[in-house]
Amino acid sequence: MGTLALCSHYSQLSWKRSIIVALLLFHLCCLQVWASCRILRCNSDFVAVTLDLGGSGGGGGGGSREGGNAGYCSALRSYAMCTRRMARACRGDLAYHSAVQGIEDLLIQHSCPRTGPTAQPRPLPQAPISGDACIYEKGYLQREGRTPDYLHCGVFGDPHVRTFRDEFQTCAVQGAWPLIDNEYLYVQATSAPMRGGEYATALTTITIIFKNWRQCIEQQIYQAELDNVPAAFVDGSVTSGERQGQYSLSVHSDLPGHQAEIRAAHIGTTLVVRQSGRSLGLSVRSPRAIAEAFTPEQDLQLCVYGCPPSQRLETLLSPSSSSSLSSSSSSSQLSAAAHVHCAALLPARDIYYQACLFDLLATGDLNSSTAAVAALEDARGMISDPNKVHLLLVDKADRSSPCLPLILAVAVLSERLVVLWTGKCL
Repeated sequence: MGTLALCSHYSQLSWKRSIIVALLLFHLCCLQVWASCRILRCNSDFVAVTLDLGGSGGGGGGGSREGGNAGYCSALRSYAMCTRRMARACRGDLAYHSAVQGIEDLLIQHSCPRTGPTAQPRPLPQAPISGDACIYEKGYLQREGRTPDYLHCGVFGDPHVRTFRDEFQTCAVQGAWPLIDNEYLYVQATSAPMRGGEYATALTTITIIFKNWRQCIEQQIYQAELDNVPAAFVDGSVTSGERQGQYSLSVHSDLPGHQAEIRAAHIGTTLVVRQSGRSLGLSVRSPRAIAEAFTPEQDLQLCVYGCPPSQRLETLLSPSSSSSLSSSSSSSQLSAAAHVHCAALLPARDIYYQACLFDLLATGDLNSSTAAVAALEDARGMISDPNKVHLLLVDKADRSSPCLPLILAVAVLSERLVVLWTGKCL
């Protein structure tokens, strides 16, 4: 009796331990690390920026868009941007929600536009830099003896995202969303419904903020809107950060008003903004070390993590299923025509082909296919390995979480161990 009681007791303990092990594996494997809410950091940055303004908006600012409040409005927009980065980590924090509401009240009180230049805390004094420190590639080559690893992100069409991790998604997002948010660069895109498209959305505004960095550059902003892709920064300049006859930032255009290429030599990054049809698109080539230079609270970046799960649309279309996107009586003919049209432009049945189908069927506009074609051309120019340019979609079965099979295997193994031990005891 004593032995059986001991075995029964040990079996219960083993099963409990197995459950604990499985739960631990679930948390370690399937859940992201929860970033702590750092709203105090946003608050302190705002206070630091507004010290010279006396903590208030300066003048009345009621006449023009910002009037005498330009500096204060810039600080408020920077404050709002910081809180947006904290949104996920601070979801249940009362101080965070109070700050968000306070910013809204101050923006209204001082008649501040919600878009425009932002302010940052004054950088700490730094030792002078020399040589090619403001040319990322040369500095990297001197340190590492090789060229850096580059990553590519493309955002185009309705909108589709090819992330730095070579994942492909189609987003249902509307409004302003960060594409990139790291120590050096902030890129935001605004998406809005397209006229005449029941399902379609399009990128209508792209804002790029190059942050202060050492003695190489001061903050510089580029902004493009639909039907206005300027070949200059917001302040009208085409270069910035001059040092020994070289520029850290420059803007070039082969098609003014519809395309612009921005080169940021100090971070080895190239960004191409273009209009294709009735939508803007963005292509980015950036060194891995630059693209991955962000903190845990900067966890909302479409170029890094893709669309939020609740905002993802199914993009894998077949001739039989794609017709559901069209509500016209000739949906089957439209579907067949879409496949023929996209196959002629994009022979490879890759993500760009699928994006072409999706956009064409969602809008009914043949010009919408140009977004995928342009994105593919940018990818060819930015990805050094030709074999990695074309990206194939995988089925849902292949995209399931690798954690679930692991957890099931652990649970089954634990159950078998308990049964075996119980059998031995009996």
